[in-house]
Amino acid sequence: MTSAMTSQNQAQAVENSHDVIRCIGLTKIFKDFWMRNRVRAVDSISINVQRGELFGLLGPNGSGKSTTIKMILGLLHPTSGRISVLGKRPEDVAIKKMIGYLPEESYLYRFLNARETLDYYARLFFQNRLQRKRRVDMLLEMVGLEAVQRRPVGEYSKGMQRRIGLAQALINDPHLLILDEPTTGLDPIGTRQIKDLLLELKSRGKTILLCSHLLSDVEDVCDRVSIMYGGKVRQEGTVDELLTKQEATTLEVPGLDDQTIEEIRQVLAAKGYDISRVDHPRQKLESLFLDIVHQAQVEGIETSGARAGGRIAEFLSSELPTASSESEVSREQVLDDLVKSKPVEKVQVQPDQPQAASVDKAKADDDVLASLTQTKPTSPPQPKPQAEPEAQSPVEPDQPSSEQVDTPVPTQPKKPVAGDQSVLDDLLGGKKD
Repeated sequence: MTSAMTSQNQAQAVENSHDVIRCIGLTKIFKDFWMRNRVRAVDSISINVQRGELFGLLGPNGSGKSTTIKMILGLLHPTSGRISVLGKRPEDVAIKKMIGYLPEESYLYRFLNARETLDYYARLFFQNRLQRKRRVDMLLEMVGLEAVQRRPVGEYSKGMQRRIGLAQALINDPHLLILDEPTTGLDPIGTRQIKDLLLELKSRGKTILLCSHLLSDVEDVCDRVSIMYGGKVRQEGTVDELLTKQEATTLEVPGLDDQTIEEIRQVLAAKGYDISRVDHPRQKLESLFLDIVHQAQVEGIETSGARAGGRIAEFLSSELPTASSESEVSREQVLDDLVKSKPVEKVQVQPDQPQAASVDKAKADDDVLASLTQTKPTSPPQPKPQAEPEAQSPVEPDQPSSEQVDTPVPTQPKKPVAGDQSVLDDLLGGKKD
């Protein structure tokens, strides 16, 4: 109950905060062994990422993008400045379960397959068995790896590793998704799929921070862009604000013949304008490539690589956790406990029958052995006739076996004593003579 209340309070705090990421005067200076300033990786930058926004962080190598991301995640401590992530400090452990992160390099366990990898990361978020299985199935279908889910991750190509890395970043249904070069190594199909996925996640209310070198990818999906160079933010704004050329106008009409174009040119010339270029629009190479691949898929041509991927996972909800979602998780937990209890009952019930049979058999064997060896325990009572030791000594040769002596011990000693009394009197009398 306490954990549920805590989750709801955190979700309420995120909903109330308009800025998911806020960096003010952020600076990071790396020092050498003698604590002298060596590199100023980030120099007094200020970044604001709003809730439900897809924000692009651009810049060449060494501009400070990865360092900024690591400070936002709490992996590096800033030299100066302030950072707020989901309304808390980056070092706060409570917000970690609300963040999904895909690093620039895919650091995966190469001997685990795709299903085992996702199940491992789901366990880190304390998801029950039923929830893990459901989410792993959805994510494998979404990234197009369901056909190769049993292969070790070490045998994957770089593009396939990026796919499983993206699925790993989404296993906890994060509110904030941070992606560092997500399309590196992906083919045009995977790149298009990632871009469509990002747009779908944004429409569901996810906040995404995207860092990429492929400017065309950022241009297609990002709402706002911040361009860094030398550790500083050189320019920031929406994609339309940064790319629109106000000094030129583009008119797109159906195909015109040369005579119509000449008439338009004369009309514009009368107003002091001139047509600088007349050409036919062309599609992007990406669109042509995807059309060719789609046609091959329609024809049923098989491929040994990753597939195009399926629909987006249903558990990637667009809303924050509510009481109904909490009850759903509790119901799944109860079902999980019931499923887990069944094997335990089988282990307790089934082996009991042969165990009881073995106990009965052992008891029967003990009874048989006791009946066979019944005379051995009774042999110690031989000292009982010690009251008349001299009377028993002459009788022993007449007895056939020791077993016969043991069984009738209480009655037989009286008979030989009564029958041989005369012999004893003669012997005693002879001694007196």
